[in-house]
Amino acid sequence: MDSPTALCSLGKECGSAREAAMADVDVLVVGAGPVGLTAACELRRRGVRCRIVDRLPAPQPFAKAVGIQPRTLEIWDLMGVAWQVLEAAAPLRGQLIYVNGAEQARIELTLPPDVPYRFAALPQYATERILAERLARWGTHVERGTELLSFEQDADEVRACLALPSGAQERIRTGFLLGCDGAHSVVRKALGLSFEGGSFPEEYMLGDVEVDWELPHGYAVRAMHQTDGRTDDLLVCIPLPGRNRYRMSMLVPPELSLPQKPHEEDVAHGLEAGPAPGLPHIQAVLDRLSPQPTRASSLRWSSVFRISHRLVDRYGAGRVFVAGDAAHIHPPTGAQGMNTGIQDAYNLAWKVALAVRSNASEGLLASYHAERHPVGEEVVQRTVRHAGSGVQADPDDPSTVIRREAQLLVGYRGSPIVGPDRQWPEGPAPGDRAPDCDGLRHDLTAFPSRLFDLLRGPDHTLLLYADDEAQLAPYDEVVASARRGAQGQLSAWVVAAPHLRTDGLSLPVVHDGLDTFRKMYGARGGEGFLIRPDGYLGLRESPVSAPGLRAHLALTFRG
Repeated sequence: MDSPTALCSLGKECGSAREAAMADVDVLVVGAGPVGLTAACELRRRGVRCRIVDRLPAPQPFAKAVGIQPRTLEIWDLMGVAWQVLEAAAPLRGQLIYVNGAEQARIELTLPPDVPYRFAALPQYATERILAERLARWGTHVERGTELLSFEQDADEVRACLALPSGAQERIRTGFLLGCDGAHSVVRKALGLSFEGGSFPEEYMLGDVEVDWELPHGYAVRAMHQTDGRTDDLLVCIPLPGRNRYRMSMLVPPELSLPQKPHEEDVAHGLEAGPAPGLPHIQAVLDRLSPQPTRASSLRWSSVFRISHRLVDRYGAGRVFVAGDAAHIHPPTGAQGMNTGIQDAYNLAWKVALAVRSNASEGLLASYHAERHPVGEEVVQRTVRHAGSGVQADPDDPSTVIRREAQLLVGYRGSPIVGPDRQWPEGPAPGDRAPDCDGLRHDLTAFPSRLFDLLRGPDHTLLLYADDEAQLAPYDEVVASARRGAQGQLSAWVVAAPHLRTDGLSLPVVHDGLDTFRKMYGARGGEGFLIRPDGYLGLRESPVSAPGLRAHLALTFRG
């Protein structure tokens, strides 16, 4: 990353250092949406002192982002909040496609059994509540009504000025600053990052309503009116928790249209201030496009919004980084935005935590941009391509499309901190998501375990596969060397073939009771798999060796 030493001013003045007390914190997170909350949770889970601020005085009660991808649920599993989400969410089973009143397609969101979670729908305010409650368990709370005014950084720290709810100003010193402050990010603007892209001319309205139709539960609805093959009217309904409750989006009628932004640098994206749609506006669209006659009721909230597609040129500079909508915005097709932002934060937080402890290699923080910028670029391009015709128009194999939409194909092959991308005959390569598998047996449990049960810690995890007793002999030395290379931040397990005796082994062991690990990972005896804290394969080595592991860990950990 670049290391600028400059004042990043937001056009507001801060009181002098003599007028305000100085407070130290490891990381300042700006923005308390799902992205900022994920970053703060992961930092606190690793013992990092952080503050999280948000300029809004209270959480917004809007169901903005509602689609939850299976990969996000995997992340929440590793974070320890998956069951709270499952308790509050509703299943998203598929999508019904209608054109001019006739059903054209029914897409089933089915995934293979190796994927532990399915697609879900959860209002954004519920997501934020669950993550904020998790954060509060570490004694950290969102500082509401607190706005970032300016910051400056040098090679050693970031100095930020905050406007407090009381009207006073506070100057703080922090090791790092994370801008998770949305499409209109003040952090992005202050860093001077470019945000190239464009805007769609259409305006949309959102409404959270109940309807009395008898369409299948758990299916999204996309109803279009087309003339000469061109869509000129659109209704998209995403099911929410509750009986026949949907978040609906549709084109805006002329009386609710808002004026265009006067300046090109103003990003026209997200909810807009102005006249809010009422039930009559929503009912008029349902009367035109609903697959069945229906009546809308119980309007919880509504708004008008616009859509842009933009991507930053860099995901950070020096000690300051951007994530989520601060880095990339795009059409909501496929519910990719919030989920992509959560993965940004999950990728970034463990790296910043190592940097806070001075354990990070010189290139670790730079790997955030190297890994996440290509992901953001691909998502922006794909969602723009799908915006007019929907995901169902993707020409790829349906199983590939569904895995991509589930964000299970996001990977970091070629990253500067993962192992070489060799042609492995089976299983994941370095940079790929580490898949889950079931049927693992531990001598102290009467029930089978999942691989994810071994990966919930905040550190790297080394999995050593063995199908012969002779392969076990060097494993103690291999693990001891790896732990020295990882500054002690590494756990290790032997995954043994079902028949293998491991009595007396000093390392913890699980047996591959159903042979699923060997099949899923293409594992061979004596092979090692190093899983990063974010659930991606960092290194695969056969046979595993202490020098190979130490050399790889030097890409992440300071020597």
